[in-house]
Amino acid sequence: MTQKTPELLAKEIARCRDMTDKPFGVNLTFLPSFTAPPYPEYIAAIKEGGVKVVETAGRSPEQYMPELKAAGIKVIHECTSVRHSLKAEKIGCDAVSVDGFECGGHPGEDDIPNMILLPRAADELKIPFVASGGMADARSLVAALSMGAAGMNMGTRFIATKEAPVHANVKQALVEATELDTVLVMRAARNTERVLRNKGVDQLLEIEREKGGKLKIEDIHEQVAGVYPKVMIDGDMDAGAWSCGMVVGVINDIPTVKELIDRIMTESEQIIRKRLTASLTRLCQMRQRARLPDGDIS
Repeated sequence: MTQKTPELLAKEIARCRDMTDKPFGVNLTFLPSFTAPPYPEYIAAIKEGGVKVVETAGRSPEQYMPELKAAGIKVIHECTSVRHSLKAEKIGCDAVSVDGFECGGHPGEDDIPNMILLPRAADELKIPFVASGGMADARSLVAALSMGAAGMNMGTRFIATKEAPVHANVKQALVEATELDTVLVMRAARNTERVLRNKGVDQLLEIEREKGGKLKIEDIHEQVAGVYPKVMIDGDMDAGAWSCGMVVGVINDIPTVKELIDRIMTESEQIIRKRLTASLTRLCQMRQRARLPDGDIS
């Protein structure tokens, strides 16, 4: 969570409300940490701020669901597997964000990419889901929709926008990086995280190699704790582990958020109207040449 205290979250909610009359949501991440955040107080700030959508991530939000639902809040839970998505559906989540292995942050331990995970989610779920991990442009959106998602969720891509409240070094690092520049850390601790490689991460990887299966989170405290302010605020790109998706390989500019969204929507329509329509025409021609009955394209 980017807001260090419930009071700061309340101020950020108020600031957002001053900037727009459109709906907006808040993320609550339940992950192992050195100091447990005061989640009930965060939820109180969300309720008092009139927020009606909460995205939860990490551990199950089940213990907080009664309070969130009683406040009329829609809950979208991030899941890295079909089984976790089904559990989220069972406990009353209104939707899920299905995170493929490509995603930045915590991709789970199953290593299933979205080309498999999204169709599987579509086969099993009754509630809506959005695609997360590897999402950056119109191609991502159209592909996600074709595999059954109701939309897409972007993380790393939004960091590389003019409005993102992070140091310019972070944005430039995302533009310069390729899809080969992320690595997985903390696998032995079963708290796997995909991060952008840097000197601090190299130190972390060396500690992991030395400790092997005996690795404890305390062993890498220096490389993972308190890193985000050093990176995101101070611009120290070698400070340690910070989440970054493989999608960094297709990030080539730093637009405004409006420019990014407008481009995605315009190009999505072009793909659907031109490329996919042309593909359908070719498919029909192939069917006619093969003299297959209608509806049989095998």
